[in-house]
Amino acid sequence: MNVLILGSGAREHALARACAKSPQLNRLFVAPGNPGCAEVGSIFPLDLSNHDEIATFCRKETIGLVIVGPEAPLVAGITDRLADLGTLCFGPSKTAARLEGSKGFAKDFCREFGIPTAQYRRFGDKDEAKQYIQERGAPIVVKADGLASGKGVVVATTCREAESAVDSLFSYGADGPQLVVEEYLEGEEVSFFALCDGSNATPFSSAQDHKRLGDGDTGPNTGGMGAYSPPPVMTPELSERVMREIVTPTVDGMAARGTPYRGALFAGLMITKRGPRLVEFNVRFGDPEVEVILARLEDDLLPLLEACAKGNLSAQPRFTSQAALAVVMAANGYPGEPVRGTTIKGIEQAECVPGVTVLHGGTKKREGALVADGGRVLTITATGESVRQARERAYLAIDRIDWPEGFCRGDVGWRALAYENALADEREGSETSATQGGSRDPDENA
Repeated sequence: MNVLILGSGAREHALARACAKSPQLNRLFVAPGNPGCAEVGSIFPLDLSNHDEIATFCRKETIGLVIVGPEAPLVAGITDRLADLGTLCFGPSKTAARLEGSKGFAKDFCREFGIPTAQYRRFGDKDEAKQYIQERGAPIVVKADGLASGKGVVVATTCREAESAVDSLFSYGADGPQLVVEEYLEGEEVSFFALCDGSNATPFSSAQDHKRLGDGDTGPNTGGMGAYSPPPVMTPELSERVMREIVTPTVDGMAARGTPYRGALFAGLMITKRGPRLVEFNVRFGDPEVEVILARLEDDLLPLLEACAKGNLSAQPRFTSQAALAVVMAANGYPGEPVRGTTIKGIEQAECVPGVTVLHGGTKKREGALVADGGRVLTITATGESVRQARERAYLAIDRIDWPEGFCRGDVGWRALAYENALADEREGSETSATQGGSRDPDENA
């Protein structure tokens, strides 16, 4: 089978590496791709907004399956365009992709089908939104209705901050200029993934990412500065509940509307005291979450994605018990205007660390050298027997990368480490109690 992956980031590099392992693969293309993708497939400078150009390429290269990485082509209807050609595409139709394309639509969908989420209101008028904020008080969440590359959400701690967010995020959404204001949920955030074929869904593991720019979850929101999988909070029981209360009703609801959902369903969750609540839908694999999930996947990825596109998914993916952790290296200036053109060295040395893979995002080749060409430039992914070991390997690899103009967070995985430390303390306490108990004189209480 000839496969085309659309996109140019670390997510697409991870997908390309996974697909390249499949015995079903004949030729692999990535468009527009990056230097990392070029190591496992052929890259072509296709314009992802030009669906006719993509369709022509699919005809010319006899593409059997298209895998769409970013959300914009899906929201714009690339799946529908390829369906007209009879080309399979892993990703939802334009109407189904509204789950991400319009946060207002997604919230209304949740209300219609009883999916647990935060209380909210939609606004097409700034003054009405600000009045509502004053009535509700802070903390409160303000969201742009349309796509914003992961930067369209402000968790405001004061009403003044929320009103400022209304001014900055009020934009043209799917149904005209509007935004969503919703209650603030307290808990632990989790990215939960499922594979869907239009009528069935199966879990595809979960991860926790680090959206804020700086250590301690400080600074502005970004597209993601790191992730790890599996998150300790996602027990088998909680995963089953997410499938039952959120994923299955979504797939059933989309089918009932006549817009069956096929592809990866990414449910951004808040695990509250009352249980899982949906924060937002995404209609594709997350970045950097998919990098750590694919590092743990034991099965061949390609037939799973093909089955989703064909509507006959039956297998349940298997994942190793190992942990995976990814740290994103970004260019100075990100998430504003990143510094481009700086030289990156040491990737080969970094990949000598056991379990480490360096995935390319915003990179390009210039006169034989690798240079930065975007905001999130590299994703260093490592596996290990625990999150602690994976984390140690990832940061050891980063120390070997020579790129003074890049930076990363130094605390990726902190929540999982706290959990592992608590377990270690608990085990140590149990062992101490057992030792003390065993040392007593057997005749002491005789």
